[in-house]
Amino acid sequence: MKAAVCTKYGPPEVLQIKEVETPVPKAKEVRIRIRATTVTGSDILVRGFMLTGWMGLLGRLALGITRPRDPILGFILAGEIESVGRDVKRFKVGDAVFGTTLKTPMRPRPGTYAEYKCLPEDSALLAMPANITFEQAAAIPYGSAIALHFLRKGGIRADTNLLVYGASGAVGTAAVQLGRHFGARVTGVCSTGNLELVKSLGAHAVIDYTSEDVTAGKARFDLVLDSVPSVKAERSALRERCHKILSPNGRHVDIDDGRPDMGVASLTLLQGLVEAGKFRPVIDKVYPLEHIVQAHRHVETGHKRGNVIVTL
Repeated sequence: MKAAVCTKYGPPEVLQIKEVETPVPKAKEVRIRIRATTVTGSDILVRGFMLTGWMGLLGRLALGITRPRDPILGFILAGEIESVGRDVKRFKVGDAVFGTTLKTPMRPRPGTYAEYKCLPEDSALLAMPANITFEQAAAIPYGSAIALHFLRKGGIRADTNLLVYGASGAVGTAAVQLGRHFGARVTGVCSTGNLELVKSLGAHAVIDYTSEDVTAGKARFDLVLDSVPSVKAERSALRERCHKILSPNGRHVDIDDGRPDMGVASLTLLQGLVEAGKFRPVIDKVYPLEHIVQAHRHVETGHKRGNVIVTL
């Protein structure tokens, strides 16, 4: 099968398209013919190995010393069940599915930058909503599940005055829509070019951070969700000044604050919202697998709108 292989840690060019052995499903596994995957911030961190100090040491022990121990990156997939192990009962050949390998019975299993992937049938896989494409399905599990986890962690409820900082990214576009779903009043913070996108997702108000400092205003928020990743810390004024805009019992939640739950329960809620037409997966660009280097370059700029998808 064809796959994008990470030959060593480094810039996007370390990713190379190669022919590798097609995996064979075990008794309780399914083999998925992947049609679309997502280039996530986690992929960028693993490929570039941006950890330093003691975190870098621990990271190399966990991931691999000079290159990833699992050379095929990618944690998100949408595709079709191509074959099943003899003991599989949950899925059948031909089922269209989407999900993530970040929530598996044993450990995360990267490997979705490939035409085929084997996973245990009790992994975070669900039937794909019939009203979307494989590309749209691949845009659901990562940012949306992260947004859902941290909104819940922040105590989101119907009367919450919510501020989403970084409202045009994969997490932010999901957080705006999920905030509306939970009945919150949503304010999104983004750049000038993304104002209309965030408005179209249901934000009650949108603030252009290039011309207005939200932390200098009089508005107070019950929950501030900072969806800007740590590698872009310089862009998040809320990291230091969020206390100025919080209500007396308000909370500031950072997406780097703990490991989010990306299991079946979260995906089931998202699946239902998509099927009901109440959630729209946002896609910035779609690249073929052969252009995986360009896809990584684009994500690495930090200026993507929603998700970057790779098709196979």
